[in-house]
Amino acid sequence: MPRFDVTVAGELNLDLILYGLPEELPRERELLADRMMLTLGSSSAIVAHNLAALGARVGFISCIGDDPLGQIALERLAASGVDVSEVRKRTGKQTGLTVLLQRDGWRNIITYAGTIFDLTFEDLDLDYLADSRHFHLSSFYLHRGLRNRIVELLQKMKAAGLTISLDTNDDPEDLWRGGLMEALRYVDVFLPNVREAKKITGSEDAEAALASLAKRVPLVVMKIGAEGAVAQRGEERFSSPAVKVNTVDSVGAGDSFDAGFLWQYLRGAELSTCLTAGNLAGAFSTTRSGGTEAFRDREYREKFLAANTTDLKLR
Repeated sequence: MPRFDVTVAGELNLDLILYGLPEELPRERELLADRMMLTLGSSSAIVAHNLAALGARVGFISCIGDDPLGQIALERLAASGVDVSEVRKRTGKQTGLTVLLQRDGWRNIITYAGTIFDLTFEDLDLDYLADSRHFHLSSFYLHRGLRNRIVELLQKMKAAGLTISLDTNDDPEDLWRGGLMEALRYVDVFLPNVREAKKITGSEDAEAALASLAKRVPLVVMKIGAEGAVAQRGEERFSSPAVKVNTVDSVGAGDSFDAGFLWQYLRGAELSTCLTAGNLAGAFSTTRSGGTEAFRDREYREKFLAANTTDLKLR
């Protein structure tokens, strides 16, 4: 029996979310936000945190600075039950930070990478990562220290018998290259959103993008925000509507979807059930600030799941 259900190698940092800002940001003005949230950020950590909150055994490798931000991020991740024994601290380095300027229905995202760029292949304990049923990678384009060996990493996880999922998230350079197509050869579940799928394939049409990716990956799950999600496996197409909730913000909703989907995928559930679980987790995350705050509250989480899974075997 492997030690973990899922292992993750990726970035670990905090999100600072500011609300109530003006639409335009004029120069040389002191502008006021009406509230803020400092919370666990980074796509890799959000997936890991929320999978652990849902009951999965999760191992995590990353690197952080030896600063208060890194310590807070590490403690938040560990509090969910994620094993953080392989997280490395870089002496004299600063942990990354993402600042999100949240407006009504859209946001600016500004990331200081810090130690995000520092994670390298040499930092990875491959035996630790392979002691699992599944390996997940997020933020393909942020891993500048690791990216030239991501294909090798996925090859080794596949050779060890793990299934693999990948969510590229955004490419800050908007180039969408860097060996992704080679990496997809080893991926079992690819989890882009609509914009990412279009960018990766160079298509303006979401349907065409999904079909193109499905020729490369056994299962492609495309997130469509308020419209839910659609998946393609071979020639089969599946869709699942979004769950209606009172939304605070959508920060980390796509990563939370990944966690919910993988939660059921690893239990061998039907694809329709996996999609429903993904949409539930994504919607749930939007009911509180950031990508993990809703999942941190066990009573709130259990109440939401109980109310929304009465007709589904998700527990």
